[in-house]
Amino acid sequence: MGCTFSGLNALYDAVNGGGDVWINENRFRIVRQLGEGGFAYVFLVKEVPTDSGSASGGGGGLAKRVKDPSHLSDDGTYAMKKVLIQNAEQLELVREEIRVSSLFSHPNLLPLLDHAIISIKPTQEGSRNHEAYLLFPVHLDGTLLDNAKVMKAKKEVFSTSDVLYIFRQLCAGLEHMHNLDPPYAHNDVKPGNVLITHIKGKPPLAILMDFGSARPARKQIRSRSEALQLQEWASEHCSAPFRAPELWDCPSHADIDERTDIWSLGCTLYAIMYGVSPFEYALGESGGSLQLAIVNAQVKWPAGPKPPYPEALHQFVTWMLQTQAAVRPRIDDIIIHVDKLISKFSN
Repeated sequence: MGCTFSGLNALYDAVNGGGDVWINENRFRIVRQLGEGGFAYVFLVKEVPTDSGSASGGGGGLAKRVKDPSHLSDDGTYAMKKVLIQNAEQLELVREEIRVSSLFSHPNLLPLLDHAIISIKPTQEGSRNHEAYLLFPVHLDGTLLDNAKVMKAKKEVFSTSDVLYIFRQLCAGLEHMHNLDPPYAHNDVKPGNVLITHIKGKPPLAILMDFGSARPARKQIRSRSEALQLQEWASEHCSAPFRAPELWDCPSHADIDERTDIWSLGCTLYAIMYGVSPFEYALGESGGSLQLAIVNAQVKWPAGPKPPYPEALHQFVTWMLQTQAAVRPRIDDIIIHVDKLISKFSN
């Protein structure tokens, strides 16, 4: 979807320090920057009523473009991701992220509410750069990674029941992706891609985000060059401490499927408990190798907290971290097991 001409002017104003951005027919005021990484910036924005419609609550403006009204903000605030696109390959990646995001509709997957890609002034070489603006619901409590850092500083941990409820929600989101036809893998499940919202008197709400690496899950590898190509792709799109062994060292004849996500899910369950991947210790060891630790599933269990987490949770993590993908459980098996654990350990 493109922008109106007036929208382009407003976008330039925002880039040059002005306060307003247009995404299609809707105008948003930048409140503050929430984060940045690579070529992307995330801003907190607030919808500005325009002549053609009011802010979200009134049924005009963005409300006309969003399929599910539950995704609309009560106060008109949203998260806007701005991506600086410098070549045709980056442009294709953003377009693919937009296309893939539109396939999913689930309460535990972050929905893309609207988007615009604009062409900006040509470079000296004559090629045109682009900028993409992606609009999402905002979750100001941050990611699981943000929360882990704060909790570590305060010497706090999630209760066993909260660990299980957070994990169960991630499973629900992945189940939706894995059960599509064809199945999709997220390919970058990790604490930094899990948004957490704290709700008084209830377990935290967990939402999986960032579908920039999501692709059809099932791939047939039939040559050394295909295996190396997959490894190279994974090195760019799948965070190393959470990457499955078959993406580090892919055989020349292999059937890759959505169970790459199950490995990452096991690492993430460990991280909900202990704040880091089960293999991150290898980065701090003299002569340590993250790849070796992962392909050999060398998990180290911390001593804390007090009281410690139940051994059943450690066994659950180990079940998901099987180096042979063919014997790793699928998401439906994981959900059956986590529901049993919730029944056993919930307060």
